[in-house]
Amino acid sequence: MNKILPRSLLLATACSLSVAASAAEWTMATPYGDASFHTKNAKQFAEDVAEATGGELTINVHSGGSLVAHGEIKPSVRRGTIEAGEVFLSTLSNEDPIFEVDTLPGVAGSYEEAYQLWQTTKPLISELFANQGMMPLYAVAWPAQGIYTDFELNDPEQFKGLRVRAPNINTQRFVDYLGGSPTETEESDIPTAFSTGRVDAMITSSSTGNSMTAWDYVSHYTDANLWLPKNIVFINQRAFDRLDEATQEALLEAAARAEERGWQMSRDDSQASLEKLQENGITVSKPNEEVAAALQEAGNQLFSSWQERAGEQSMQVLEEYQQQRGN
Repeated sequence: MNKILPRSLLLATACSLSVAASAAEWTMATPYGDASFHTKNAKQFAEDVAEATGGELTINVHSGGSLVAHGEIKPSVRRGTIEAGEVFLSTLSNEDPIFEVDTLPGVAGSYEEAYQLWQTTKPLISELFANQGMMPLYAVAWPAQGIYTDFELNDPEQFKGLRVRAPNINTQRFVDYLGGSPTETEESDIPTAFSTGRVDAMITSSSTGNSMTAWDYVSHYTDANLWLPKNIVFINQRAFDRLDEATQEALLEAAARAEERGWQMSRDDSQASLEKLQENGITVSKPNEEVAAALQEAGNQLFSSWQERAGEQSMQVLEEYQQQRGN
């Protein structure tokens, strides 16, 4: 004989099912490990979203390339296989030169300039993402890039044939112009690349050097202030559209806080990481005149190459930024 449930229990069950049906659970992939301030910021962002939405939207962050390889994160978000992702923006330069503008030496040499560059380029970058069914949520700069070696870098000739870890096309071109041999290596693979002799040096930030314990395989860091590249966090537009208006608003507000917090975390991490490198025996120095001149020349070649590839829109955006900066 079938039992008839009390009306109150039926209503409670219905409400419970309704809440469960409306709650959304997203997956976010990032190639960076848990020690990276970018990952810490992403996880705090996910916590903020869950709290602000009362659990209506939860975001599970998979770090260190554990779920999706770096090069597959954007295609996965585009397809909707995962809802959110984080990538090193300049790795997308094969799609449009605007994605690599933050890796051009001399364009933005401080956090203030790097943030202004992001604000100026954001509309065009957002448009390009929108054309592929995605939406940027926030972007955060890395500390300025320098050069890690296992010797004192005091002569441009030392670049000749040097196998240098270069995480994007622009850095690879830069190493080429210096006379080195660029090698594409993901952050998580840095220790193995050094231990197996695939790379002799790397161009990256003090932050990455710290999080990857660079003192285990190099002895010197030339703080060259080459550029301040960015990571970008973005989502699938269809996934966003399926959220109710209140949840969408809470997500965007959390993203705005993550961007503000992330830039400050980058500033703090830059100084703390430099100190950590020195505490662990790495010699930190500025490039001498000869090395600085070689870096400048390679940077000029890189900028000329970018101008040849950049379309009218990208050039207009860069010119707008330069005018705002007072150039």
